[in-house]
Amino acid sequence: MKVFVSYRFPEAALARIKEKFDVSVNEEQRLLSKEELSARVVDVDALVCLGNRVDRDVIDAGKKLKIVANYGVGYNNIDAEYAAKKQVMVTNTPGVLTETTADLTWAILMAIARRIVEADRFTKSGRFAGFDPYRLLGTDVHGKTLGIVGLGRIGQAVAKRSLGFDMKVLYFGVRRKDTETEQRYGATYVALDTLLQESDFVTLHVPLTQSTHHLIGKDKLALMKPTAFLINASRGAVVDEQALVEVLKERKIAGAALDVYEKEPQLSPGLSELDNVVLIPHLGSATMQTRNAMAEIVADNVIAALHGERPPNLVN
Repeated sequence: MKVFVSYRFPEAALARIKEKFDVSVNEEQRLLSKEELSARVVDVDALVCLGNRVDRDVIDAGKKLKIVANYGVGYNNIDAEYAAKKQVMVTNTPGVLTETTADLTWAILMAIARRIVEADRFTKSGRFAGFDPYRLLGTDVHGKTLGIVGLGRIGQAVAKRSLGFDMKVLYFGVRRKDTETEQRYGATYVALDTLLQESDFVTLHVPLTQSTHHLIGKDKLALMKPTAFLINASRGAVVDEQALVEVLKERKIAGAALDVYEKEPQLSPGLSELDNVVLIPHLGSATMQTRNAMAEIVADNVIAALHGERPPNLVN
């Protein structure tokens, strides 16, 4: 059986797949176009997908496809519903990136609050000539109110870290959590509007669905304090990025820190020109340990599926 891997992939997990199947890998350091990907899946049984859009056309091109194994927990890049109709399994890599993504969320939250990126550029440019009590004044994090939109695995890991900062935690989600979970993190369930109005830091941890697309748009951004910060390490299209650019330009909120983008890898016009935003290139799970663990899960899913078994992380 044949497997195509759409981008560079951790070698240890790749070796496991190669032991059992005929594997080819896209060695170019770029995402393939839809046409290129469609051509590469024509005669393969499994596609290991790393960031590519796998729509109906790609699925139809893969006449022998049995599985699309996504290298990531989010799979909105794949038309999983159509794949199911075509008897193609879709899998993801949940669980192992929870703590790492929570770490990254706190990294960019701290970076925007304390103006770390600006300070780094300032120092490297040779402009640091001694202490100045008014230089690059940031915002305290300890004792502030943290609003978490989506208190799932990652949201809870973010809340756990907030305990060390003695923060008040508000959260919003589709369903309220049980009392034990709320007490564990000192978290209070509120309406989304209330969370936005009262939080000093708003961090997003929801999947991208029809109901969460542009969940944070112009009207919701208008509810935030002018001293508040928006953090997004979930999915780019949860935020109306152009509306965010406008409120940042007008200083209607203090700043934002983004790991994901609405039309990734493209940025909305004007976003990269702002000094009150921290932008990083989708690094939520980017540690060697986590990426290797994710790759092992991909290998487990592919091997199970091509051996006629139910893969452990089937999503459709």
